Amino acid sequence: MPKKVIIIGAVALGPKVACRLRRIDPDAEITVIDRDELISYGGCGIPYYVGGDIADIEGLYSTTSHAVRDIDFFTNCKGIEVLSGVEATEINRKEKKLLVRHLKNGKKDQFSYDKLVIATGATPVRPPFPGADLPGVFIVSNLHHAKAIKDRISKGQVEKAVVIGAGAIGIEMVEAMTDLWGVETTIIEMADQILPQALGKNISRIVENHLKENGVNLMLSERVIQINGDGKGGLQSVETSNGTIPCDLVVMSAGVKPNTKFAVDSGLAVGRSGGILVDRRMKTTDPDIYAGGDCVELRNLVSGENMTMPLGSLANRQGRIIATNINGGSAHFKGTVGTFCIKVFDMGIAKAGLTSKQAEATGYDPVHSIVTQHDRAHFYPSSKLMYINLIADRKTRRVLGIEAAGLKGDAIKARVDAVAPLLKNNIDVDEISELETGYAPPFASAMDIINNAGNTLDNILENRNIPIDVLDFIEEFKKGKTRVLDVRGPKEAKPFIEKYGDQWINIPQAELRSRIKELPRNEPLCLMCDTGPRSYEAQLLLRSNGISDTKNIQGGYGMLMVTDPEFV
Repeated sequence: MPKKVIIIGAVALGPKVACRLRRIDPDAEITVIDRDELISYGGCGIPYYVGGDIADIEGLYSTTSHAVRDIDFFTNCKGIEVLSGVEATEINRKEKKLLVRHLKNGKKDQFSYDKLVIATGATPVRPPFPGADLPGVFIVSNLHHAKAIKDRISKGQVEKAVVIGAGAIGIEMVEAMTDLWGVETTIIEMADQILPQALGKNISRIVENHLKENGVNLMLSERVIQINGDGKGGLQSVETSNGTIPCDLVVMSAGVKPNTKFAVDSGLAVGRSGGILVDRRMKTTDPDIYAGGDCVELRNLVSGENMTMPLGSLANRQGRIIATNINGGSAHFKGTVGTFCIKVFDMGIAKAGLTSKQAEATGYDPVHSIVTQHDRAHFYPSSKLMYINLIADRKTRRVLGIEAAGLKGDAIKARVDAVAPLLKNNIDVDEISELETGYAPPFASAMDIINNAGNTLDNILENRNIPIDVLDFIEEFKKGKTRVLDVRGPKEAKPFIEKYGDQWINIPQAELRSRIKELPRNEPLCLMCDTGPRSYEAQLLLRSNGISDTKNIQGGYGMLMVTDPEFV
């Protein structure tokens, strides 16, 4: 008899399971159900639809050949039955039946299954402060929300908007509203940085300054008290612990929670985050029920802990694995290292693995290097500076994570993608130093920035390079706890000498050996060059001459410039 397979959810993972299974099992009876009528769309593209990069909403649920992925498409092209407007309410695991409710008329129904797949995704969190349910306050989880936001903006009804939460969706929505529509936008974030789950403070500060350069008002370490409005679609303001922000529209981006209530009620095991627990074959605690996508917990292959990772890329890979296993195969999804990338105006940001804070919480002793370098050969006309933060454990030298930012998003993603697959293999810093990458001046330097990040971290771990992060340097400098030795040329150092006087010493690298006696021997010095290598060499030279109270500013002037433009 043909195998009966029911799939709950028709956005990312669900359609992937269905289409893959149909290819390898032409006889299977495949039924996909979903609450919505809009199915099989690229949810990650919503901000780009709102921002105008994608002109028509149909672009988000069309194939590369421009076929619309609707119910007729799945019926006629794929041989898959799709039932929209249907909600799963209960699983009778003993009898292998799924109980559902038709949303249009409330009618209850049930379907027998041999295998069941849960692909119910996650729902944005709507914090319980007053006014969170007012008209004009939106979450972003489906195409209906996207269309409602874009319609309101395109009709000229929005001059000022507030985004609550500085995660990926929040930042992407800020860009969408600011860049095309010229909406005055404000981000409110409880944490003291943006993207707190994805980046450490050094790289996040670069992105924060880039947002400000593009006209975004950023409010960190701030709590929302309430949203004010008249209840008829006329929002007035968002009230925070430090003031009131006038606005016409609010977007909630305070995280997501897995849609798993009916699964829990049916006795399936969930983890601490509320996500469904699955094994490497994507099976739940019931051997005839699979789950994947945003509603499951996955193993972090660096920390060893479970986590949710709501990304369409993971959902599609898991969907293929689930279909293979339903068909009798033995495919495995081992976990994730949390690879992530985002575009913020004209800057690209990417990361994989753990931040320093996450590594410390896991029990590691993290050490990091920050490297500033051109993404192409420095002499190539289109080269731009990029910034990489590489993190390792002090004792074992195991590489734990990488973060990168720069103006060429393809270059940023390529570097992080080169390291991400290696993190699960417990690679050490030496392997990053020796990593083989492609080289040609239009694409990279002969010594790639990835290799230099490994080299720098090796020097730090061996106590040859004694570093200080730009953020820590600025704090010490402003308190008068350190002076600077700038080994760049007089022209580059002149503005700093004029601004900071005797606190800023300039001796070019070529003159340092002959003028070393001019330096103070009993007070701390922070060393700076353009990007870090010359100041590191200066540190070695000073140490060999008995001047040891020095710290090398990580990333040099290039990092200082993007971290604190006002200091520069």
